Amino acid sequence: MSDEIMTLKEIAEYLKLKEKTAYRHAAEGILPGFKVGGAWRFRKADIDAWIEKNKNSAQ
Repeated sequence: MSDEIMTLKEIAEYLKLKEKTAYRHAAEGILPGFKVGGAWRFRKADIDAWIEKNKNSAQ
């Protein structure tokens, strides 16, 4: 399991989203993340699991 921690900018690039959209999804609890000193951080393993869980929802 990967313990890699990613920033909001990295997550936006990884998911091919605008930073503002990634921020909104994190703040609304759509993306699994946590705040450190007011800045969003994301575990890559959590994001990959979220993708797997939600990839069939768009169909």
